[in-house]
Amino acid sequence: MSALPCPLADPFAAADQAYATITEFLRSEEAWQVKHSELERQLDGMGRELMRKLLQAHLDLRQPGQAIEPVRDAAGTALTPTPVHGRSLESIFGTVEVARTGYGAAGTPSLHPLDGALNLPPEKYSLEVRRRVAIEAAKSSFDEGIKTLEMYTGAHVPKRQFEQQVIGAAQDFETFYADRQTRARADPHTAPILVLTVDGKGVVMRPEDLREPTQRAAAARAKTFTARLGGRGRLHAKRMASVAAIYTVEPFARTPQQILPESPTLQETGPARPRPEHKRVWASLAQSPEAVIREMFEEAAHRDPTRQKRWVALVDGNLPQIDHLQQLAEERNIPLIILVDFIHVAQYVWKAAGALFPDQELAQDRWTRAHLLEILRGKASLVAAGIRRSATLREMAAAERKPVDDCADYLLHYSPYLQYDKALAAGVPIATGVIEGTCRHLVEDRMNLTGARWSLTGAEAVLRLRALRSSNDFDAYWKFHEQQEYERHHASHYADHRVPETVPSAASSSRPSRRGTLKIVRKEGES
Repeated sequence: MSALPCPLADPFAAADQAYATITEFLRSEEAWQVKHSELERQLDGMGRELMRKLLQAHLDLRQPGQAIEPVRDAAGTALTPTPVHGRSLESIFGTVEVARTGYGAAGTPSLHPLDGALNLPPEKYSLEVRRRVAIEAAKSSFDEGIKTLEMYTGAHVPKRQFEQQVIGAAQDFETFYADRQTRARADPHTAPILVLTVDGKGVVMRPEDLREPTQRAAAARAKTFTARLGGRGRLHAKRMASVAAIYTVEPFARTPQQILPESPTLQETGPARPRPEHKRVWASLAQSPEAVIREMFEEAAHRDPTRQKRWVALVDGNLPQIDHLQQLAEERNIPLIILVDFIHVAQYVWKAAGALFPDQELAQDRWTRAHLLEILRGKASLVAAGIRRSATLREMAAAERKPVDDCADYLLHYSPYLQYDKALAAGVPIATGVIEGTCRHLVEDRMNLTGARWSLTGAEAVLRLRALRSSNDFDAYWKFHEQQEYERHHASHYADHRVPETVPSAASSSRPSRRGTLKIVRKEGES
């Protein structure tokens, strides 16, 4: 092991000078003439440079990062010191330099223990820059994210690197939730109803990232319609994202009349509906709908391992989804209640009313309410027969009565999933508002924001980051992600999966401590 470097000048001298410059400016006549907003802007820039110099000083203290013990790689090969060399790190304060000692052997890549001690990423951007990129990408377009990052930090990330950082930031999504499920324990304080709900939402994709049947349809359309412009030019341009949500909720028993009161004001005076608790939402373009539903069951199983809760699945009538839900419930011996969204049912009934009472809004409203009340009482099959008979008695033509027949067919086809009387008595929800809101917020509001065509990897990463933020899991995920980065890029490359400790520089050991001159002030509520 080589000798320690010679003592250095105080690494914090430049930061001390920068701080002195700031205080000198604030005491100056020039500062007294400045309005507060301009003062804030100037301090922001000066303070950022001060932070950069402080970070650089700390890194200088820790260089060259020589190991205090023999260094061996994961294969057990003994490594010897190589000359000190530097690397740049783009931080949120600006660019800093890190000088560190490498350790290598013939035919093996060099390792840098100081990189491991600092958990430096292999690329130039710091993990905090990556975190800021992830947050901005989840909120708005990449272009807006780049502008925001440049405005509020000292980091500059070009668009291509911005997308690469987004993809890197989301890479531990599945591992995070799998790890959390293995550590999960049933919480007896959560609500007794466990709701699983799933839907789909289209995202405009690059042609090469469409599913194969959509690619073929798009290619055929391109050959047939060569001058098509406008919105229909994007027909066969979308890939469906499978969207899932799972949450617990307290029972809320109601009567059909409470769902559909005679006056809208009566609905407002009733008791407050319980809010969803412990909601997790996510969406995937890469996974099949079946895989997303299976993942939803895994999440539910870890929330309720002893099957003490009432499981309810809310759907919009997608038959493959219903079939897969039933299959998984049977495999796991779970008494799953499957309900079709009541709002979807109401839309069919409204269309039937329009056919039976054209241009008679009041009659349509009364007829619709009366029949929806019967459906809420669990009489969907009787309603189907009755409305079909009404169309026959009116001697309506086939085209005129089509909405009536469509409604009757729908009610009969889905009657096993329209048992709203039992659902209302048990206090379980009967509408898919949560998943529809998730489709809007998680997918539509971001993925179709700019009209861009997405790559599969970029879109999947953004959906994951939005899901983490919407589920209030982002902070916990980021802590997990940084630990995974440490394992990937550092610990896994050393013997015994352990990065050797590094010795401090001579400068850090020769400088007097400033601990007694500093006072740490904590905000109220901090531990």
